[in-house]
Amino acid sequence: MTQRVARPRGRHWCAVATAAAAALCGTLLGPAAPTAAALGGEPAPPALYLVTLDQRALVHRADDRGLRQRLERSQDAVLAAVDAPPPLYRWTSALNGMAVKLTGQQAHDLATVPGVATVEQNSVRTLAGSVGPTTSATALGHPGSRRGGAGVVIGIVDSGLDPDSPLFAAVPDLGRAPGHFHGSCETSSTWPVGACNRKVVGARWFVAGFGSSAVRSSSSMSPRDDDGHGTLVASVAAGNSGVSVKVGSQRLGAYSGTAPQARLAVYKACWAAPDPDHDGCATADLVTAIDRATADGVDVLNLSIAGGAPFDTVDRALLGATVGGATVIGAAGNEGRSRFAAHPSPWVTSVGAFTGRIRGGRLALGSGPVLHGAMSSKRTVSGRLVLAGDIAAPDARVRDARLCLPGSLDAAQAAGAVVLCERGGIGRVDKSQTVALADGVGMVLANGRGNDLHADFQQVPTVHLSRADADLARAWQRTHSLGEVTLSPGEAVGGAPELTAWSAPGNPRGDLVKPDVTAAGVDVLGAIPATDDTGARWNHFSGTSAAAAKVTGQAALLRSRHPAWSPARVHSALLTTARAVAGDASPLHQGAGRTRTEAASRPGLVYDLPVRDYERYLAGRVRGRNLNLPSLKLDGAGIVRRTLTSVAHRARYYSVRTTGFTEHRVRVTPAAIRIGPGERRTFRVVVTGPLSRTVDTGWVVWRGTDGTRVRIPVVIGD
Repeated sequence: MTQRVARPRGRHWCAVATAAAAALCGTLLGPAAPTAAALGGEPAPPALYLVTLDQRALVHRADDRGLRQRLERSQDAVLAAVDAPPPLYRWTSALNGMAVKLTGQQAHDLATVPGVATVEQNSVRTLAGSVGPTTSATALGHPGSRRGGAGVVIGIVDSGLDPDSPLFAAVPDLGRAPGHFHGSCETSSTWPVGACNRKVVGARWFVAGFGSSAVRSSSSMSPRDDDGHGTLVASVAAGNSGVSVKVGSQRLGAYSGTAPQARLAVYKACWAAPDPDHDGCATADLVTAIDRATADGVDVLNLSIAGGAPFDTVDRALLGATVGGATVIGAAGNEGRSRFAAHPSPWVTSVGAFTGRIRGGRLALGSGPVLHGAMSSKRTVSGRLVLAGDIAAPDARVRDARLCLPGSLDAAQAAGAVVLCERGGIGRVDKSQTVALADGVGMVLANGRGNDLHADFQQVPTVHLSRADADLARAWQRTHSLGEVTLSPGEAVGGAPELTAWSAPGNPRGDLVKPDVTAAGVDVLGAIPATDDTGARWNHFSGTSAAAAKVTGQAALLRSRHPAWSPARVHSALLTTARAVAGDASPLHQGAGRTRTEAASRPGLVYDLPVRDYERYLAGRVRGRNLNLPSLKLDGAGIVRRTLTSVAHRARYYSVRTTGFTEHRVRVTPAAIRIGPGERRTFRVVVTGPLSRTVDTGWVVWRGTDGTRVRIPVVIGD
């Protein structure tokens, strides 16, 4: 467990924490563990600690050298109190603090020094996404808008960027340039001067926390992406529009990021280790990247990293970024069966994931039935349908041939044919490689059980069928051994979006409704760095990081269209205009629901929140239920207030209703309001009902005379 000691100031958050959080607070605020020397053993070597000081008087975006120097002098005075060495990192924008190597005793003593808020040991976190095929239903990422995001800078704290992708080229139609960004580019042999341009306006890298000696030898000591995750996130959020997607010999159409005119600032803080299990992002590097992005003046900040404890140093840095004016988007996490949603703080928009629609294909069985499945290719091919098990190579087992294992097919019989391969044994894409090497023109991928479908990038045009449809194809082939079939692109298949099982839910005993929103997060299409063996530049990735990348781009669109909006207003617009992912899904799994870009740009009403209220929440002086958030979490019966601000261009009438509650009566007063541009109206939410350990959920919905709906999720539980 990460060692962390903190000195409470005033009424700390733990004083208002729920019972579940209280156990965590015991580890955060309790005394440091005895050192080895105190137990009679050898003293432990110094470790890297993250030290946070008083949050007041931060620099944020201002280039105030004098203030920064005063902060650094105060930091030196604190370190001198425990005879600590010079720090590896200093923070003066998002945080007032530093990363410094300390003994366990020094860390314990430092936590008692006046002005020290927290002392936390450096740790490594994982990325919130995975590249390549998954075991969930496939949703092929669709192109975004051709325009949007001009004048906005998105900061990506991740594994870096591949600057060679055309998605990040300085194309002519990027629109107005940002006039407020102060970042710079760090050059090296792997990141030349030309890697930064009108599209990529900043690039930095941070490795002291992870340790350069712990990095894989092939890693680039520069902002260049060695992992692929950062490039994927950046491409979904802000990749250029109209870029051709080509995988092997297949052309799959044009691609655009969500906010294609937005600029990108890259902050590489995540690294590959010799053992992939040790890949990750050191918290000292993450905080330094966030601090630098805040000083540079990014408008939107993406952090698709696994979360930590509430109010840890990373969380405090994200608060500093919000106070500095950035809209912060974070991934909720992929440990839905073992952990609650990451970023349980009001200043971060935490994003969960759902499955999306599947790019479809058709299998026409001669002049007979037409079967529908998943298919990424846009090519149409025809040929005789053969069952892979019937064309085993002379030296191959029939079972291996059925699974299309490498070298198992007889090329003389596969040539020019469409081969039906069974799932299992090897990867789905590897099967199409076997068919391609045997000169087959197409493949039918047959499920042995279940209905999960995937539109993978296959080596030959492929239609993936459910078990029932695969059985029909086999039966047809048995009676039409010489019959010809046709594979062709078709309409998208699959039902309504569904929440994934691994997307982390909110804590029913928490103080806030989390995650905040959801977006498509399964097999989303994005760019990757070119590999030496295949040269591929496109792939799918899955996880809440894919969903967070989409919402990051949406936030950039809102910041571009409404430059004067605060981070709180952007957050509110995303939540209040969202729609339910599934009819019976709890807000603790989907938050406000599925984000909708166009609706969010015209929300009608917003729940505004001054940044000082975030700071009051951090200090424990106000509970989440009393923040003017576009969501509501209550322990039980009670009365709370919320205030609406009109961002419409004319006066409108709104009426209110509540839906979904089964255990409590929820009433809103007044039941209707008239509100003009810039005006505010306060309403009360009155909850009555019996004491119950059952979590009750529902919605408060304001409906305008023009059809505008302003909806917030409500969770009532112990």
